[in-house]
Amino acid sequence: MARTNHGSLASFFLRLGRQVWVRAALFTVIGIAIALIAGFVGPLLPFSVTIDLGQNAVDSLLQIIATAMLTVSTFSVTAMVTAFSSATTTATPRSTPLLIADTTSQSAVSTFVGAFTYSLVGIVALSTGYYTEQGRTILFIGTLVVIGIVVFTLLRWISHLATFGRMADVIDRVEEAATSSLVAHATSPTLGARLLDSIPAGSRPVHAETVGYVTHVDVSALDRVARRHDLRVYVDAGPGRVADARVPLAHVGGRFDDDVADAVRATFRLENHRTFEQDPRFGVIALTEIGSRALSPSTNDPGTAIEVIAALQRVLTRAVLTNPDHEVTYERVFIAPSRLTDLVADAFRPLARDGAGHIEVQVRLQKCVAALAASAPQHADVFRDVGSAAYARSRRALDRTDVRTLRAAMREAWSGAAR
Repeated sequence: MARTNHGSLASFFLRLGRQVWVRAALFTVIGIAIALIAGFVGPLLPFSVTIDLGQNAVDSLLQIIATAMLTVSTFSVTAMVTAFSSATTTATPRSTPLLIADTTSQSAVSTFVGAFTYSLVGIVALSTGYYTEQGRTILFIGTLVVIGIVVFTLLRWISHLATFGRMADVIDRVEEAATSSLVAHATSPTLGARLLDSIPAGSRPVHAETVGYVTHVDVSALDRVARRHDLRVYVDAGPGRVADARVPLAHVGGRFDDDVADAVRATFRLENHRTFEQDPRFGVIALTEIGSRALSPSTNDPGTAIEVIAALQRVLTRAVLTNPDHEVTYERVFIAPSRLTDLVADAFRPLARDGAGHIEVQVRLQKCVAALAASAPQHADVFRDVGSAAYARSRRALDRTDVRTLRAAMREAWSGAAR
């Protein structure tokens, strides 16, 4: 699997493509272009394409499309905002960017906006006599094609709304994002840099000019800066960490001035909120938040927590079974990868705490960590510690009958893991 060490420019365009307005603007431009090209191309064709159209036939169709698309576009945006709000209140606010980036909803809204713009430009152009007779015929054919695209998109959009923003849909999206970032991290834990064991004495810190989460490190650019000035760069604030007065972006070994320090800072992207792109722990945290909210007294939905535990098991299984690529591409950059103990704690500690009084949640959690221990025997101690800590919490919260049930389930699960 390719490393998630996209360059700053590539990362910028990748994030830009996920924005709703970008696709809507693109479809709007396409709609305007199609409406105007019909009048431009008509006189240039070497053959005649004419259809005996009734008076104002094209204009009437365009009026209908414009009215309908304005209504449908408004409805679609309202449905998307409702789905975003629902995910924020019932699942976790961290899932909202994944819903916003949904390609089906973006394409639907963009198609409706593009069709509205196409019809509007066509109406204005017809009223000014822009089209010849052949141009009107081409516009009519184009309008029929637009109607077909709109009908297909509307049917697809209605089908998509049946699941969009529902709890299962949100869990699946967060699981996919968590799997992608965590498997990429497992494949290349240091993003192609050298493993950082300790920061040498004598290296000097480079602090960020603002406080924020590190969401992207351009290791390639950082290595170029180090090579150009004969430096060694030891990254302190990897993706997901807060860079502040206590935690510098990096320590730099070698002689450097303020301009070089600015070049080092430029390879780190800081934001107010964490993202899934390079942060291996964020997806796991978002999944766990969904389960913790489901276990709150106001929600009391242990079934969702059990679904989250199953999702965490799939995510972590993929990660622990991934063979890491230890190839070093950037010799002058050193990065310390996230530790498995931290990832596992992020995943199961909140669920063990908030679900301590739910026997069904605790049984599923023990089966999950036992299965993970069986999948990765080299990390069995990490998962066994999590299971022991969860049992210690639940033993204080459950009655004696449930404790005996949980103890029996643990014996069965862990005896299978030991085989």
